[in-house]
Amino acid sequence: MHYLSFTWIPSEGLNLGFYTVQYYSLMFVIAFALGWFIMKRIYTREGVSIEKLDSLFVYMVLAILIGARLGHVIFYQPSLFKEDFFSVFLPFRFKGGFEFTGFRGLASHGAAIGIIISMYLYNKKVLHKSLLWIFDRIIIPVAIGAVFVRFGNFMNSEIVGHPTQTDYGVIFANLGEDFPRHPAQLYEAFGYIFVFLTLWFVYWKTEKRKHPGYIFGLFLILLWSVRFVVEFFKISQGGFESTFGNILTTGQWLSIPFILAGIYLMYSANQRKTTS
Repeated sequence: MHYLSFTWIPSEGLNLGFYTVQYYSLMFVIAFALGWFIMKRIYTREGVSIEKLDSLFVYMVLAILIGARLGHVIFYQPSLFKEDFFSVFLPFRFKGGFEFTGFRGLASHGAAIGIIISMYLYNKKVLHKSLLWIFDRIIIPVAIGAVFVRFGNFMNSEIVGHPTQTDYGVIFANLGEDFPRHPAQLYEAFGYIFVFLTLWFVYWKTEKRKHPGYIFGLFLILLWSVRFVVEFFKISQGGFESTFGNILTTGQWLSIPFILAGIYLMYSANQRKTTS
């Protein structure tokens, strides 16, 4: 018996009688809604038309969902392109019978790439400011959104950690287990809370927002460093890590370029001409 552990037996979702709202989907809705309100406050402070916020919302939703899905398949499950091609783009399984599955395979690295591409397009077509200007600000709601996504993973008992080999930890009963694991999803979520609070403070309480790229660089360093550390506690999700001798996980390899980019942005921002 593991008397010091916590047994986690979540329901499938919020049962409304006529429909069950999946917790993971609910967390995404909360993340997007909260992000909209945060960016509204930022746009108001910066004197940007709120009309441009609606377009930003559309760009972000598409970027995160498409980028995260493609990122998962490309980095972790490339065989799916051949095995069940349409399931890559649709929330259904077609091979072996038709079944609604939802998009449970989503990769944060793919979402990050999707956001970068979409913000380039958004800035070019709608905002018409410095690209780093929007990056320095959009990452604030992205950071708090990542918290809710990881809570959603915890509710779904997915992306679990290694067994703790002690009486401490979380027993994911939905997986048919009776031993405690590291709640890696919660480790990551709490780390992202720290990232969000740091970025919020730097934006609202310092003048660093006037140095293009500084806050964005800080975000890249903090968020992907959290991801890098938490990967030590996670069960491997596969990918190309075996190609490099399993020295690091796929998630860690993918985090390194973002961290290096963040270091460069912060360093160069201090030499870059400030904006009003």
